[in-house]
Amino acid sequence: MFLGIDLGTGSCKALLLSSEGAVLAEASEAYPVHAPRPGWAESDPLDWWQAVGRAVRAVVDGHAAEVRAVGLSGQMHGVVLTDASGTPLYPAMLWADGRSSAELEALRRLPETQRRRLANPLVVGMAAPSLLWLKQHRPELYKAARWALQPKDWLRLWLTGEIGSEPSDASGTLLYDLLADAWAWDVVEALELHPGLFPPLAPSSQTAGYLRPEAALHLGLPPGVPVAAGAADTAAALLGSGLRVGEAQLTVGTGAQITVLLAEPKIDPSLRTHLYRAALPGQWYAMAAMQNAGLALEWVRAMLGLSWEQAYAEAAEAPPGCEGLVFLPYLTGERTPHLDPLARGVWAGLGRHHRHGHLMRAALEGVAFSLREGLEALGEAVPPRSPLRLAGGGTAHPFWQQLLADILKRPLTVSPVRLASARGAALLGAMALGLELPVSREPSEPAALPRASYEEGYARFRQLYARLAGWFANA
Repeated sequence: MFLGIDLGTGSCKALLLSSEGAVLAEASEAYPVHAPRPGWAESDPLDWWQAVGRAVRAVVDGHAAEVRAVGLSGQMHGVVLTDASGTPLYPAMLWADGRSSAELEALRRLPETQRRRLANPLVVGMAAPSLLWLKQHRPELYKAARWALQPKDWLRLWLTGEIGSEPSDASGTLLYDLLADAWAWDVVEALELHPGLFPPLAPSSQTAGYLRPEAALHLGLPPGVPVAAGAADTAAALLGSGLRVGEAQLTVGTGAQITVLLAEPKIDPSLRTHLYRAALPGQWYAMAAMQNAGLALEWVRAMLGLSWEQAYAEAAEAPPGCEGLVFLPYLTGERTPHLDPLARGVWAGLGRHHRHGHLMRAALEGVAFSLREGLEALGEAVPPRSPLRLAGGGTAHPFWQQLLADILKRPLTVSPVRLASARGAALLGAMALGLELPVSREPSEPAALPRASYEEGYARFRQLYARLAGWFANA
């Protein structure tokens, strides 16, 4: 058996995989994301540690002695600043954290040749601007720090006592040379960051250490179990869901990603979309990353006081276009395609005739319109008219699936794989032992074909942001 642990933004998922590739057990444990100031997003890594212990104990109950290896997956872009022992010196700054917008100026001043080798838009929430913020605003902690780690790399350190990272997470830091496939040491030097903060890199499927006795006791596992280096959550999900080169996937969770797996690195000339290393050697993926998907929808649902079943039911009763109501979902700024950390959420066109259902449907339509902008930004990287495969817990409801198909103008299929990131992590654990487990290539279930047209609503959505962009910047 092989254990996969996925350290997500709001919860940890654990999954137990058999030697035949079958899922034997899975569990999830939530933890809080804190916003001590508007636009901030932090977590306490010790909350992660407690949740990991509970989730793993739930899935390995009665089978601990049969676990042969552990693989890891985790949310991208965050920074965990630690001392030499791995003890956090400051709350983990997460991908949704927007406090480092001023620090992006240092990255903008880099020569164009350096910026292009980073192969990604310059956005807040990534490790480079977050570290610059820590250096500027928490200088005593920055000077005291020994390591600046990605979330799952911090977890691996606590599990094994070994320091390290791997390319799929490193490539999402704005401190990684995608073409050289290594840390961009010249960028680290130009930004005047301490090069000793960054751990050595190893392949995602390489054994990176072994469970320490105290960590094994916390997880309910025997000590000495090998732990793979692991991968960033999206890279692990592409592996776990069996995506092939040239295929595209839409994942909706707290944020949303449209990804297409590539056999060679293709940098977006406009640098509006992302390019990262995949979990396997010789693979990359292009990605449109939207920060506000499930995050915005959950906020609207909670504000309206609806259950999710009520939310979908009432949204379905409202007409398409919501009788003139338009919703911008940018509660935490937005990445693709606007690269605007100052953008905010808006309902526009409110009238006395609008009810809960109109507000909820407008939110769903707004998130779908945002996803369409991301899909269009990827351009030719996604083959025209090819279906999108749906993944993630935020795409399960038939009404929402049909709305997505209509607005994206693409056929949708549903991945048969649940908890794809945790499954990918477990597969990497097996690979660390030299084993190749079967990867699910079951036919994806058909979900929805485009039916209704939302062209007028999409045009109004785009016009609304264009007209408000300057207002956001000066607010």
